Amino acid sequence: MPVPLLDLKAQHATIRDDVVAAAMAVIDAQAFILGDPVGELECDVAGLSHTKYAVGCANGTDAILLALRALGVGRDDEVITTPFTFFATAGAIHNVGARPVFVDIDPRTYNIDPAAVAAAITPRTKAVIVVDLFGQMAAIEQVRAQVGALPIIEDAAQSIGARRQIDEQWVMAGEAADIGTFSFFPSKNLGGWGDGGLAVTQQDAHFEALMKLRTHGSRRTYYHEIVGYNSRLDALQAAVLRAKLPHLAGWSAKRRENAAYYTAAFADLEWLTPPYIDPANESIFNQYTIRVAERDALQAHLKAAGIGTSVYYPLPLHRQPCFAYLGYAEGTCPESERASREVLSLPIFPELTRAQLDEVVQAVRSFHGR
Repeated sequence: MPVPLLDLKAQHATIRDDVVAAAMAVIDAQAFILGDPVGELECDVAGLSHTKYAVGCANGTDAILLALRALGVGRDDEVITTPFTFFATAGAIHNVGARPVFVDIDPRTYNIDPAAVAAAITPRTKAVIVVDLFGQMAAIEQVRAQVGALPIIEDAAQSIGARRQIDEQWVMAGEAADIGTFSFFPSKNLGGWGDGGLAVTQQDAHFEALMKLRTHGSRRTYYHEIVGYNSRLDALQAAVLRAKLPHLAGWSAKRRENAAYYTAAFADLEWLTPPYIDPANESIFNQYTIRVAERDALQAHLKAAGIGTSVYYPLPLHRQPCFAYLGYAEGTCPESERASREVLSLPIFPELTRAQLDEVVQAVRSFHGR
C-alpha cells in the first residue's frame, strides 16, 4: 500500500468536530484580529514552555525576525547559526540587515556544534541562533557556556513540547533561550490551517519589544514608538491551534513509539544509520531522519514502492546562491555538507498504522536486494 510522508487528513478526521467548532466560534464572534483565542493560546504555550510570556505572530519566520529586532540586532551585526536548517533561520538574519555566520553541526544530532560557535565569535557578534532540528533540542546549555552574555535565540519550529535535562531538571523547548520561536505551519507537530508563529521569553523587556514589533511598533493605537511590522497571529489560527493543543503530547508520544519501531527494525542494517537522540533529550520526532551513503538511490527505490520521503536539507545554507556574497567555499562546514548528501526522512506521523509502518520497513530493508 502507498504510505505518504504526512497525512493531515487522517489527523483531521480524529479531531474535526472540535476544531471546526473552535473556528466557527471565531467566525460567529467576528473577532478576527487579536481576538480572545490569540491571548488564550499565548497563555497556553507559555505554560507548556515554562516561560513568562508568549507573543503570537504571523508565521515562524516572522517569529525569528521579531526576536532579532527585539534583541537589537541590525545592520552590520553578525549572528552565528547553523547552515543545516530551513532557510528562514538565516533569511531572517539577512532581512534585519545582519550577516549570517555559519558554523558546522554535530554529525550525530545535526544540531549546532557548541565548540564551533565559540570559535566564530567576533566583536561584531550580536546573537546566536540555535535550531532544534528534527524534534530534539540543541545543547543550549553548552552553547550558553561558550557565548557568555551573548543572547541566544532558540529556533524551536520543529520542537514544540520537546524537552532536555539540564542540571538534572527538565527544560522545555524555548525555556532556556533569551527568546524561543515556534512555527505553526500545517506540517508541524502542532500545525494550523495556514501560517502562524509565536515567540516566548522570560524577560519583560523582550516581551514589550515583541508586542510592539508585531503591531507596527505600537502598543497604543496610532502611536508608534518604533517602526515594526504587521505580523499578528490570526484569531482563526489561534482557535484551531488551541483545539489541537490538548492532543500534542499524545501525538508526540506516538511519534516516539513509531520511531522506536523503525529503529528496532533497522538495527541489523549496517548500511543505514538511524536517528541519534542525545540521552539528555526527549525528542518529539518532527522527522525520522536516517543516514544512507546511497541516499538518492534509496529514495528512488522507496518512491517506486509508494513510500513518501523527503530530504531535509539538500543544500546547506552556506552554499545557497543567495549567500554567495558571504564567501563560504565547499568544505567550510563538512559535516553539514555530508549530511545534506546522506539524510532521508521517512513517514513518522502519529496516525501511521502498524501495517503502514511494516510497509515502510519492508521497502527499506529490500533496498539492497533490489
